[in-house]
Amino acid sequence: MNCNPNRYRRRVLAALAAAAAAPFGALGQGLSKRPLRIVVPFTPGSGPDIVARLFAPKLQARWDLPIFVENRPGASGTIGTEIVVKSPPDGHTLMVGPASIVTAPHLYPNISYDVVKDLSAVTGVGSTSLALVVHKSVPAGTAQEFIAWVKSQPGKLNYGSPGNGTHHHLCMELLKLYAGLDIVHVPYKGSAPAENDLIAGTIAAMFLPVHVALPKIKAGQIKVLGESLKERHPLFPDIPSLHEQGVTGYDVDLWLGVWAPPGLPPELLARSNADVRAIVAEPDMREQLAKQGLVPNTGTPEQFARLVKDDFEKWGKVIRDAHIKAD
Repeated sequence: MNCNPNRYRRRVLAALAAAAAAPFGALGQGLSKRPLRIVVPFTPGSGPDIVARLFAPKLQARWDLPIFVENRPGASGTIGTEIVVKSPPDGHTLMVGPASIVTAPHLYPNISYDVVKDLSAVTGVGSTSLALVVHKSVPAGTAQEFIAWVKSQPGKLNYGSPGNGTHHHLCMELLKLYAGLDIVHVPYKGSAPAENDLIAGTIAAMFLPVHVALPKIKAGQIKVLGESLKERHPLFPDIPSLHEQGVTGYDVDLWLGVWAPPGLPPELLARSNADVRAIVAEPDMREQLAKQGLVPNTGTPEQFARLVKDDFEKWGKVIRDAHIKAD
């Protein structure tokens, strides 16, 4: 059956408008009383897990449904994502995941789903950035000084990451492509050992989420040279972006978002979008997100779907150009 995209878009917009005016319990009244699950395709205690567990009681109160968080980690999030893709679009399954959801398919080409087409994009939740940090002995105080220093010693310097294909890895590979750098990647099994080696000077540099790097920066253990968002991060305004330092166009958003199974009816998509956005706007939720380095970045399903598609294409090119393979 042919689907008229303009007609579907009008249905979604109409449903969004109706959802915004509907009482909070309206969605729950349209569903069975069986539990709703929020799938997190990563381990307990990870950033997406923390946010999902903040959302769960608030959604439960709004929808009058029992809600639980289900962790299904493995293969860079592809295991949990595939579970959501194969779930019925009945309003009883949501997924909270990070930007790496769109990079994983390029690293695991044999997965059974299309991350752009086979999920219902509900909304973004928040944005954060990664900081370019270096050992305190590195003779650079800006991004351009770092680039010049690396270029003066091609192939002789190392940088670390928590593993192949992580955003920490991809951020540096993107910088290498932008600036024409030759610096060797050292993949670790997790962030902590890489951070320890950076502090010790075993590796010269790495990218870290800004809120993770900040305590070490303040303690004088490492130096920060810039951050990855095109505009300065509102929570960390003293850190200049790489873009404003002359790495023109460099822009990496370590965002977090919410999805549902494919084919979610417009009225359920609209209600989910409206309530997630309302929860993110609550002062206590904004405060909790800030502790994760996140500033609210919600929008319509169409806006989030566009972000997913753009990042999927962007990182696919970086992964291909840098010949990156999964561990």
